[in-house]
Amino acid sequence: MSDYYSPAEAQDVFLKANEAYSRGDYAQAQAGYEKLLSHGHGGPDVLYNLGTAYLAQGDLGRAVLALEQAKKQGGRAPDLEANLAMARERQVDKVVGATAEEEFLPRVTAATDGSLVAWTFLGTWVGALLLVLVLRWMSPGRRMGVGIVMALLFAVAIPSGGLLAAHAYVEHTVHEAVVLSPTLVARELPQPGARSIFEVHAGLKVRLLEDSGRFVRIRLPNGLEGWAERDGVERI
Repeated sequence: MSDYYSPAEAQDVFLKANEAYSRGDYAQAQAGYEKLLSHGHGGPDVLYNLGTAYLAQGDLGRAVLALEQAKKQGGRAPDLEANLAMARERQVDKVVGATAEEEFLPRVTAATDGSLVAWTFLGTWVGALLLVLVLRWMSPGRRMGVGIVMALLFAVAIPSGGLLAAHAYVEHTVHEAVVLSPTLVARELPQPGARSIFEVHAGLKVRLLEDSGRFVRIRLPNGLEGWAERDGVERI
């Protein structure tokens, strides 16, 4: 096939990959889903199926990465969360600690749909402004009712605007990644010979803080930080 897949060709590749998965040929299924991604036919369904194929082959790093990418792109199916939970159960690292809970803003934005928040803010804000403009032309008897509706719209628009700003902030400042290497050493400094602080393993989700050459500084869910090889992690 050429570098471009028509919708019909993409659907054919998708169905053949699904058939391969159903008969237990997970490697062929994985190859089919990766073809779709490389040709620009991704989306949460393809990423979910790819993550499931990786999980069936025991590749926890790439399984978690694909499933987290599916979740980030709007995948909300219960099966997605179930497979993520299954992958976490198989991980070597069980990171716990006083700061293991996610920070407030990432936790809130992860629990809300960014597109829905944006449309809610836009709709209520524009609606409220339109009512402000037409209020002056209305008779006194109808102004009270319209004013109440306008106040309700503003009451929804203001917090949804704040939530939309939180989504924008997290999108531009909070960068998460998944460990792909079977064992990844985190060092005190971004140098190959620097003292080792800790080790993490495939499938663990970490926060990316900064980079320096071939190293990136990662933060674990419990707050522990260190410099690791860039090739050992991949951004979600």
